[in-house]
Amino acid sequence: MKKFRYVIEAALVRLLISFFGMLSPARASAIGGALLGMVGPMLSSKRKALRHITDSLPVDDGQARKILRGMWDNLGRIFAEYPHLYNIAENHIILEGYEHLDGLAQSATPAIFFSAHLANWEISAPALRPYNIDVDLIYRAPNNPYVEDILQQCRSMNGALRTYPKSSQGMRQVVSALKQGRRIGILIDQKYNQGVEADFFGRPAMTSTAFIQLAKKFQCPLIPVRVERLDGVEFRVSFYPSLDISKDEDTLLKEAHSILESWITERPEQWLWLHKRWKVSN
Repeated sequence: MKKFRYVIEAALVRLLISFFGMLSPARASAIGGALLGMVGPMLSSKRKALRHITDSLPVDDGQARKILRGMWDNLGRIFAEYPHLYNIAENHIILEGYEHLDGLAQSATPAIFFSAHLANWEISAPALRPYNIDVDLIYRAPNNPYVEDILQQCRSMNGALRTYPKSSQGMRQVVSALKQGRRIGILIDQKYNQGVEADFFGRPAMTSTAFIQLAKKFQCPLIPVRVERLDGVEFRVSFYPSLDISKDEDTLLKEAHSILESWITERPEQWLWLHKRWKVSN
């Protein structure tokens, strides 16, 4: 029964991806946002998202619901933009902070980029390809393996980018890639039960420190990356100075979380509030 459900889900995803792929990026994004903007408020997960918003930000109920509506719109746009990632990276991104990349295009040194589920997080790695910097991606695989295959084809731009699943095998691949001088991109804002307890928006959250440990192990830059949706499919991708990896792990994790909190607070409708991020989440 589960396999049958997976097949049906994958068929629907493939149909939608094909449909959005026939449209222009701007048109696909607008329709995707409008569709999930209508469906999202009917989902039971809205209650969890609203609670996360009001527990994290100094907003009233009306403001929280406005943020939630913006989140559904953004998520719908992200899905509809999957078949257009290459086009968006080539034509719809303002890139800032290139000077903080320490000449990576001309060197063979490894680097770790960290970010969050903000705006369309899938475009940060493609944004660097025109600058001759390839970034391998760590991703969390969906439960449906058939859907994973479809999204992987889009995310990797038909294999142009390397990707590694969040797993023990995937971590071994990441270590091997860093040994080869490759660059790794990771989103650090998801709950990780095997991690450490760290403060995030004033509440304890189980968090992976692997990105810090790897940067220390390979003595490589640990670079924050921010993605912002400016208007429709127009984005800004900003690179910030590398964190000082000589600092201890706890300090670096606090700094990384502080960076994410400032980005999320500034554009809260562009973050994925649906995560079971905190220990008290259900």
